[in-house]
Amino acid sequence: MTTIDALAATLRTVLGDERVISDRQELRTYECDGLAHYKVIPALVVFPHTAAECATAVKACVEAGVPFVARGSGTGLSGGALPRADGVLIVTSQMRQIVEIAPQDERAVVQPGVINLHVTRAASPRGYYYAPDPSSQQICSIGGNVAENSGGAHCLKYGFTTNHVTGVEIVTPDGDLVHLGGRAPDAPGYDLLGAFVGSEGTLGIATEVTVRLVRLPESVRTLLAAFPSTDAAGAATSAIIGAGVVPAAIEMMDALAIEAAEAAVHCDYPQGAGAVLIVELDGPAAEVEAQFVHVERFCRDNGAFEIRIAADDAERALFWKGRKSAFAAVGRISPDYIVQDGVIPRTALPEVLHRIGEIAAERGVRVANVFHAGDGNLHPLVLFDDSVDGEAERAEEVSGAILDLCISHGGSITGEHGVGMDKAKYMPRMYSDDDLDTMQLVRCAFDPRGLSNPGKVFPTPRLCGEVPGRHKGAHPLQEAGLAEVF
Repeated sequence: MTTIDALAATLRTVLGDERVISDRQELRTYECDGLAHYKVIPALVVFPHTAAECATAVKACVEAGVPFVARGSGTGLSGGALPRADGVLIVTSQMRQIVEIAPQDERAVVQPGVINLHVTRAASPRGYYYAPDPSSQQICSIGGNVAENSGGAHCLKYGFTTNHVTGVEIVTPDGDLVHLGGRAPDAPGYDLLGAFVGSEGTLGIATEVTVRLVRLPESVRTLLAAFPSTDAAGAATSAIIGAGVVPAAIEMMDALAIEAAEAAVHCDYPQGAGAVLIVELDGPAAEVEAQFVHVERFCRDNGAFEIRIAADDAERALFWKGRKSAFAAVGRISPDYIVQDGVIPRTALPEVLHRIGEIAAERGVRVANVFHAGDGNLHPLVLFDDSVDGEAERAEEVSGAILDLCISHGGSITGEHGVGMDKAKYMPRMYSDDDLDTMQLVRCAFDPRGLSNPGKVFPTPRLCGEVPGRHKGAHPLQEAGLAEVF
């Protein structure tokens, strides 16, 4: 009996036959996340329903020396949930319980498989909602959002997942159940919670998450402004932010992205637009009304040839439908595409967009641009046809050149999609060897065996080394007295 066969038998005694998959055809369902460019068939897939079951699965992997990867809804776009051919994929999508909605504390406690939008649906009757809203919020899960520190259109005003998570229960890479943080706004001591959020499954698996709820705003106003070019739309964005107005969201789409959205969801954006802005304000009614007048004026002053103001929630939803569907919509105009994710200073937007256009033209590749204009988070969609020799390689070159461009302007290789498998090779372009080695020290403190989502984030294997007594003794966090282990 192989190690995997023995491990499967062990896990079936705990989880049952129906929650352990070993059939190769069934395993193919889980060979990639939302980045289908990378595919690996896992050796096993398991579905825990409780934190204890998840911990048991991890302990079984540790005892067998088998690597494991956590996966939620599989909507990630960086290959972060890419399985290991010799490993176990621990899927938390069936851990779907909303444990508590506590409006008096402005908190919700949920299991990792709870869908992002479902938190808001549960909280809204009490007058609250969950602010982080990735474009995939109808299907992405909170556990995955925590792993990737997901953002969304409204991160300009409300921040990312890390700004809305106050506590997590995790299964450490040793299989212990540990609490980091809690309901309090901030915990004393080292920010282990901050280290965990965005760690992409390399520091353990979240099994319960305490999130901050935000009061539903008194007023929400949304406009759609059409511009002749991205330069004009960018100038309007700078004018709005420069005037001290902080909208809940400012989103931009260029002509190619608009074309894709129209083909997919018929959002009826203004014809002939080189770019559109969606600007949304929320808050106290008097403040929103006063600021909305300024936003409308800034758009007109910077060349908007048509402005539409949402009359009701239905029209507001239609404005957002085009933007939220943009990634999937590109499939209507291109058989294959790469979703990129980089960050630049907002003021560099015109220069960077021009250069992206030049890079694409030089290599004969089309690029559709969708981005959070307010905070400079770009999502260039690099289009190609994999059936044509050389196109995939050229698309990869353009994708990498865009990341280099972001770095050269003082930006980042990712704003919210994570590093995963896809961008690990670019990490040395942002960080020195000393920086990367320091990050690895943190990883090794949590995962000395290197079994938790190995091969992700870091560009080359970095071993933790032998620390006397650590591999068989107490967990390093417990040794340091920095976590409650139970």
